[in-house]
Amino acid sequence: MTEVFVSYKRENLAAVGRLVEALRAEGIGVWWDQDIPPNAAWEATIEQALEAAKLVIVAWSPASVASENVKAEARWARAQGRLLQVFVEACEPPLFFGERQGVDLKHWSGEAADAAFRALLRAVRTGLETAPAAGAGLDSPTDTVAPPLPSKPSIAVLPFANLSGDPEQDYFADGMVVEIVEALSRIRFIFVIASGSSLSLKGKGVSAQDAARLLGVRYVLEGSIRRAANRIRIGVQLIDATNGAQIWTHRFEDTLEDVFALQDRVALAVAGQIGPTVQEAEIRRASARPTENMGSYDLYLRAIPPVRTYAEEAVLQALDLLNRAIVLDPEYGSALSLAASCHYLIVNYRWSADPESNRRQGIELTHRAIKAARDDAQVLAGAAHCIAFFERDLDAAAVLAERAVALNPGSALARMSNGLVRLRSGDPDLAVEHLETARRLDPIGPDHPAYLSFMGMARLYQGRFAEAVALEKEVAQQNDAPLPHAVLAASEAHLGHAAAAQTALARYRSLSQTPIEDFARAYSRDPVQLKLWLDGIAIAEGRGPSGIDDASVEP
Repeated sequence: MTEVFVSYKRENLAAVGRLVEALRAEGIGVWWDQDIPPNAAWEATIEQALEAAKLVIVAWSPASVASENVKAEARWARAQGRLLQVFVEACEPPLFFGERQGVDLKHWSGEAADAAFRALLRAVRTGLETAPAAGAGLDSPTDTVAPPLPSKPSIAVLPFANLSGDPEQDYFADGMVVEIVEALSRIRFIFVIASGSSLSLKGKGVSAQDAARLLGVRYVLEGSIRRAANRIRIGVQLIDATNGAQIWTHRFEDTLEDVFALQDRVALAVAGQIGPTVQEAEIRRASARPTENMGSYDLYLRAIPPVRTYAEEAVLQALDLLNRAIVLDPEYGSALSLAASCHYLIVNYRWSADPESNRRQGIELTHRAIKAARDDAQVLAGAAHCIAFFERDLDAAAVLAERAVALNPGSALARMSNGLVRLRSGDPDLAVEHLETARRLDPIGPDHPAYLSFMGMARLYQGRFAEAVALEKEVAQQNDAPLPHAVLAASEAHLGHAAAAQTALARYRSLSQTPIEDFARAYSRDPVQLKLWLDGIAIAEGRGPSGIDDASVEP
């Protein structure tokens, strides 16, 4: 009978083999992957053995800490209340596993009388007596009917673990939960469980997956707080409760000079990361579904990746998906706003035989989006961008962009939209501040190339041509859109790099039908900024800056 499943990395085969032999000699039923028979299905056999075991021993070492398979098995065991940890080599355990005591077997030679092994044996026997039955989580409230999942992404912030050994720090841990819930509540496309319900689970030993079932959510955020002197470490991890997978983790370290300011900073940073992380997880989920009979929300999710390519065929495909989403729900603000952005790209790059029709549709969709979702920061951010382009009303666009930031200061998209509006209105310094904040809030997300590209445009406007080139080259490696090549052409020309400027100009013209001078005018209403761009283009074409007599902003 399988009582104990051993998770390890092959680099530690000898040490783990000694442990398996010693436990079996004590009458413990142990399973490890050396027991897999020939020709058996590897993954299925391991999964069956893992689910059948009452306890899971994870052997930590630098190799196993780096192994996604070992960490996945450890997370599953911890969620089920079946985890025991041993250390076979010196290492720092993964985030959230250092909070649990482990048995030090780094110097164990295999002797059954060794004190460390006897301590592990006692823990195993105790664990086997108290472990939940296979298939049930620790303290799982199996008699409770789970609420149905909401139609949009749903999340609960579980009580943070106070690892400081100081009960006085419980107030800080609870306050951190309240602040994060408040920050997440500003993200309109996420359903957030109130902090009162989350904190009611404190001290009850409910696993993350059982808590998600109880509260009726797809995602849970776990956290821990450890204080040492005047410094504090806060760890957080986001879990998809449908499969127990960890999809995001982070660690914050700071001083306790201003507790409330620290809570605000962490809450803002967490909200800024969770928004795009959850959206990406939802996009993957929607994309894996069959394409028939999809709801408006899933059609919207499927449209996001192709829009981010900024490629003609992909954007047109996205617009078709969004039009279908809007037919199903004519008041769906997010779909209306993203469809308006598609029309913006079509007009800006002249991908249509009738750009005026696309312009009218873009304006109509933008105002419908504002009316339908005037309290959604993401919708207002997209609307601000479209108002600035389609209607050239920078004052109205600035109001929308500022409102988006006020509604959700942790929204990278709201910050980017604000930066772009400031670029168009002739304030590149303020634009850079917003764009830098967007980059900090979303440092590796799929919108990162857009932040970099607009930052490169700001550097062009500031006359910092080498920085503009470096940024746009990085963007061009990730996303072959017209914009980075247009900025590159002007910046390289100002630096005297004629060949590079001509190459960038040719690439832009292969991607967009819009004359590059008109394209530049669409991105700035400031004559000084515009002249820098147009002069660069003239130099790239061999005409020299004197070839530009009119830097007016009207195309």
